Amino acid sequence: MPKMRQVLITPDLLSATTTVPFARRLAEFGDRTALLTRDGELSYRQLAARVAETAARLGRERRLVLLAGANTVDAVVTYLAALAAGHPVLLVPGDNGEAVRSLTAAYDPDVVAGPDRAGEWVLDERRAVSAHTLHPELALLLSTSGSTGSPKLVRLSHENLQANAESIAAYLGIRDGDRAATTLPMHYCYGLSVINSNLLSGAGLILTDLSVADSCFWDLFREGRGTTFAGVPYTFDLLDRVGFDAMDLPHLRYVTQAGGRLAPERVAQYAALGERDGWQLFVMYGQTEATARMAYLPPNRAADRPEAIGVPIPGGSFRLRPHPDWPEPDTGELVYSGPNVMLGYAEAPSDLGLGRTVDELHTGDIARATQDGLYEVVSRVSRFAKILGLRIDPQRIESMLAAHGVIAQCAAADDQLVVAVARSTDTGRDIGGDLGGDSGADAKRVRRLVAGECGLPPRAVHVHVLPELPRLASGKPDYQAVRDLIGTPVDGRAKSAAPSHAASPSRAAAQPGPVGPADLCLLYAEILDRPDVTEDSSFVSLGGDSLSYVEMSLNLEQVLGHLPPNWHTLPIRDLLQPPPTKARQWATARRRTLETSIALRALAIVFIVGSHIHVFHIKGGAHLLLTVAGFNLARFHLTSAERRERIRHGWHSIARIVVPSLAWIALLLIVTDDYGLSTLFLFESFLTPRDGHVAPYWFIEALVCILIAVVALLGLRVVDRLERRFPFGLPMTLMAIGLLSRYDVFGLRERMHLPSAVVVPWLFALGWAAAKASTVRQRLLVTAAALVTVPGFFPGEPAREGLIMAGFVLLVWVPSVPSLGPVNRVAGVLAGSSLYIYLTHWQVFPHIEDFSGWLALLASVAFGVAYATVAARVTRALPSVGRRRHGAAAVPQG
Repeated sequence: MPKMRQVLITPDLLSATTTVPFARRLAEFGDRTALLTRDGELSYRQLAARVAETAARLGRERRLVLLAGANTVDAVVTYLAALAAGHPVLLVPGDNGEAVRSLTAAYDPDVVAGPDRAGEWVLDERRAVSAHTLHPELALLLSTSGSTGSPKLVRLSHENLQANAESIAAYLGIRDGDRAATTLPMHYCYGLSVINSNLLSGAGLILTDLSVADSCFWDLFREGRGTTFAGVPYTFDLLDRVGFDAMDLPHLRYVTQAGGRLAPERVAQYAALGERDGWQLFVMYGQTEATARMAYLPPNRAADRPEAIGVPIPGGSFRLRPHPDWPEPDTGELVYSGPNVMLGYAEAPSDLGLGRTVDELHTGDIARATQDGLYEVVSRVSRFAKILGLRIDPQRIESMLAAHGVIAQCAAADDQLVVAVARSTDTGRDIGGDLGGDSGADAKRVRRLVAGECGLPPRAVHVHVLPELPRLASGKPDYQAVRDLIGTPVDGRAKSAAPSHAASPSRAAAQPGPVGPADLCLLYAEILDRPDVTEDSSFVSLGGDSLSYVEMSLNLEQVLGHLPPNWHTLPIRDLLQPPPTKARQWATARRRTLETSIALRALAIVFIVGSHIHVFHIKGGAHLLLTVAGFNLARFHLTSAERRERIRHGWHSIARIVVPSLAWIALLLIVTDDYGLSTLFLFESFLTPRDGHVAPYWFIEALVCILIAVVALLGLRVVDRLERRFPFGLPMTLMAIGLLSRYDVFGLRERMHLPSAVVVPWLFALGWAAAKASTVRQRLLVTAAALVTVPGFFPGEPAREGLIMAGFVLLVWVPSVPSLGPVNRVAGVLAGSSLYIYLTHWQVFPHIEDFSGWLALLASVAFGVAYATVAARVTRALPSVGRRRHGAAAVPQG
């Protein structure tokens, strides 16, 4: 690394103040691009100026700065300013309000930097002089992996940060022309090391919080001429999903991997992919206690030695400390030495004044030195394990289960936690203590206890009920035998980490005690039939649709006592944020809220059936449902997913409407002469009506045609890009085009029959636009469009038009309405079964209406709900349909 001339950012520092050199040398790189965002670029000269301005604001006297980390310009500037001016930074996850609050309370920082409620970046200077004794070498405080929000922090020095950044830059060969995308959080040591090493080298950073699963990320990466990105093991699962192997990334030079063990076959797979496409894969090993990195696997060894962690980074070294349980030659506990080893831990503010308490790092890993000079990690000393990026202590899990009367042995294997549970011999029951019940139920309860204790998603916990626990000849637990259970059936049945779907989703939600992330993960896994739920998952990212949306929203509202705004797009961890005061008051009073879209679907289907029976005459329900269908399509289908995934989900959505419709109509063709092939093929409304006959299934025919047109349209690259760039403008434009047929501008009705599928798409587009209206101005505009265009659509039927307009206004302006628990349950059943009720009511009420119209209404609804239940069970029994491995699109049910 060439020696750079120091360009001082704050020349008036106190004489005893030490700093991080690379943070003070930014201006050295002049007009080269330092930061690139969706809003533009910032040169190193401009970045240095902003850093200097913030450093001056922080002042000469060293203070403890708590920084809400985020991949934004403001967060990076504040971080660099603090390092350049010698202020220790306590870096916390900016997207985790609870972690910010708990660490603020625990360490009482002098300055808190982060966004306010309006999203504006602020420096809250709580005092001018620090309340703490700060050691001169202290530069940064980070939580250890998996302990976000814990008061136990890693103390890092200025030398740690500089030395590790230099080492990383050296072995990666970072160039000043490189552009690195921030695919990991800033508060995570791996993500922060990307920022440090690239800024030290004069390279550019593509600042973004977008996921690699988002096509917008790859648009930004290409436009920014990205050359590298970093990934944890889960990142590579996402890359598989989005078709990374087929992407055209002309400037990509290398990809890095750390944050947990990537399976050797996956390392070899991506090494081969890089060899094919001209980029390199760097597999790395590290810990927060070593600032970030300790070892890397040279890219030319990834193909033939994918199981190895590689060699020490420049400036570092390993030694193997003998361990009695691992007597093999060249095997022992891996101990690391180097200038990047932490000063020590901090567990309270008084520890901030401590100097170095650690000279070398005992990693806790059992490693083997091989003949070719590489190191391999083969086990853990303390049995601590890193699973999905979280540090797990199996011994603590065993103690927790013992407190519940469960004798168990726990071990980690292949990014999963294996729990072997002893079957009680004195009671004859599986799993003793207070768990009771049959083995299947008990295994699920143990899984839930373990997942809740350690924060793992239930899919990562395998529970096995055994006649007795495996032991060595010495009588000690045989943990290798426990690990070997990963390849055997779980609890005597087919191997699966996902919970059984025979259980009611509400069962996971109804457990006593406070609700945690693991409880919500279990609820999502059960309702969405997904085994891969994590705290980072959202309803939309898991492929939720309008049917499951109803069930999920009602269960969530029951569990949480309120329903957070836009909950379907929020990660599970964010759903546990405290509700607003009014929501808490509602929850306390045991009252509930009901999503407006669900309420409208439930009311509309009742209005439709009741009007057909002539119990009452409240018309307009079907046309209102078209707007709700457009609304739901935009919410659940038009997400940040890649274009091909959107299209795949779109066709899946259409199939979920067409298949049960065709199945029912085909049955009717067999048992009655009232319908023909045009009905079966959903084409009857396109034919010229005879004797005023209206096609009974015109709504389904119109909805399917509209969905096919929308999916086909969004399959075009240019339209896909337009929708992402103008999410509100595109549906408004389509609505305007649809008004041509609504007003019959070309006079076609005088010459030919216009089917509903041609006349009503503007209503669908209105609902789509309503879902994408993100500002008051846009909501006013779409509301005005409805109030102007609906009147006159049904001449002489103002009540019908009024119902459509009133429902639409509620949809736009009132996200939820006050309700009660029993009302929510009824509305949920009606809304979730609305398609099936509509399909079947024509064959039910004629047999009963002469006796009682109200009884006919009740019977029609009950029969439709029964059909929905049967369809759901059949769907779940078909793996190709029920298992939404790649997520299901929004089904905008009517």
